[in-house]
Amino acid sequence: MARLQAIRGMNDILPDQTALWQHLEDSFRATVDSFGYREIRFPLIEQTRLFRRSIGEVTDIVEKEMYSFEDSGGDHISLRPEGTAGCVRAAEQHGLLYNRQQRLWYQGAMFRRERPQKGRYRQFHQFGVEAFGMAGPDIDAEVIELSAAYWRRLGLGGKLKLELNNIGSAEDRKRYGGALGEYLLSRADEIDAAARSRIHSNPFRVLDSKHPGTRKVADEAPAMAEYLSPESVAHYAALKELLRAAGIRHIENPSLVRGLDYYNYCVFEWTTDALGAQGAVCGGGRYDGLVAQLGGRPTPAAGFAIGIERLALLLETLDRIPPEAQFRADVCLVVLGPATTVAQELARRLREAFPARSVVCQCGGGKYAQQVKRAYDLRADVLVVMEAGEGGPPAEVKLRSLDERFEPRMVTRDQCVAAVGELLSLSPPARQDL
Repeated sequence: MARLQAIRGMNDILPDQTALWQHLEDSFRATVDSFGYREIRFPLIEQTRLFRRSIGEVTDIVEKEMYSFEDSGGDHISLRPEGTAGCVRAAEQHGLLYNRQQRLWYQGAMFRRERPQKGRYRQFHQFGVEAFGMAGPDIDAEVIELSAAYWRRLGLGGKLKLELNNIGSAEDRKRYGGALGEYLLSRADEIDAAARSRIHSNPFRVLDSKHPGTRKVADEAPAMAEYLSPESVAHYAALKELLRAAGIRHIENPSLVRGLDYYNYCVFEWTTDALGAQGAVCGGGRYDGLVAQLGGRPTPAAGFAIGIERLALLLETLDRIPPEAQFRADVCLVVLGPATTVAQELARRLREAFPARSVVCQCGGGKYAQQVKRAYDLRADVLVVMEAGEGGPPAEVKLRSLDERFEPRMVTRDQCVAAVGELLSLSPPARQDL
């Protein structure tokens, strides 16, 4: 029988990696808490029409990438390909947006049937932030500043660059879309087939094409700036001034349009050169029309999403993984001979005395060298060696350090908890997730 494997594009997150993920999650939670954002959780599965109405019928996500099917009751449902639509649906359904401001955040799995690449999977995970009910550029600046604060918390300040673009209001986009479509038609023989198919349905998607010939045509297209209303220009100028005041540098990227149809005014991405073609780590912007588009009252909104797999890959690539993002056992008990019951009792006492520390009691026996190797694999800080002889459990245990941070010492079992506490006080801070 063939060995079972994960579905292509669905990635396992193994124990050696989960400590880093926990560090990313804890750091993000601490960042959004500091800005006053509250967590919301919503289903993995939604009605398909939610995503068709929000993301847009003529997008790669809806046309090619969504996992959609009809269930046994005849309902058309889809695994969520992104978080904003579900967040808006949940907030509107439960009355969170009626004459109220909301600052919300979420995390979880998303699904798109894309070609798997390094740092890009068919099941992937995101952190998301959505802010509702605030029309000014100050909330745009706040969500960008929040993302910048998260990079600093992770030690990535200066390692990511912010790219900005003003894509105008819905009316601006309609005017520009007409001019852009005419321009693309005049050079249709120079662009690829996929781009030609979008000239009438969604010409904006041609602007971020990676096809060399299409890219050249897009770079020479009429500038969006020529079609922007005074309101759009003023909003964008105010946002840039707020970013300057916050000390957040940015790069203007007129080709940045994002892959979702609901954006307006400001769109942005945080990118890196360290990951090759998969350089976008975070993207977002303003989407004032989406709540009404999904059946609610007109509500201004802004937000972003961060790809967790890509962020983890960036930290690994830049060798920026801190010690607290790597699992270690604070105490490891090596048990030699028939002393299992006494060793487990001692482990319980240690856990009760130090609830924020990890205490691993070696089970299954084995030679001393084998158990020490397991302790090395756990990056144990303090080793407690209990060796039982023919007379039963020992009266004393040995305390030692695998990195020779302190001299080995013998203590009685009754003294062990206090002695271990003294040694742990010399150790790095306890893991926050324990």
